[in-house]
Amino acid sequence: MTQKYPLSALLWSFLVLLTSTIVPCLQAETKHCSTTDVAGKWAYTYTGNIVTGTTLLPAAAVGHYTTHPDGTLAGSQTRTVAGSSGEEDIAGTFTVNADCTGTATISVYVNGQLQRTTVLAVVYDNNMNHARAIFQSVVLPDNTNIPVVITSDNSRVFPRE
Repeated sequence: MTQKYPLSALLWSFLVLLTSTIVPCLQAETKHCSTTDVAGKWAYTYTGNIVTGTTLLPAAAVGHYTTHPDGTLAGSQTRTVAGSSGEEDIAGTFTVNADCTGTATISVYVNGQLQRTTVLAVVYDNNMNHARAIFQSVVLPDNTNIPVVITSDNSRVFPRE
């Protein structure tokens, strides 16, 4: 005697199979970014121009920093402006939104003296192993705003899987 499966049992089996394959994919798409997710060691370069009246001064840097889950960061860089280079320390705070955008406020020091404070708009990509940023403002200790057009490319030193 052959046992026949009712249509509802076949439909139920199909739904279980479909749900077990689709739900994990949907959950993967709902991944959110956070300060904890981007915590770690990073390396970066930035390039662009400082605007002084009608003159553009080329600026570039290479550096590294460590981000912490509490939204703080610290590191150092070697920068050059119009061919003049210098060593600088950096420290600041950062935020990360669920959509993987964020901001960073970074203070730059030479021998412990504040040189400038920079605000950047940031977006994280590549499973939070890479970030791109643009300088939104550069302000000197006397509150002078320095116009700039500078972008930054950041990579995690030890990538996440």
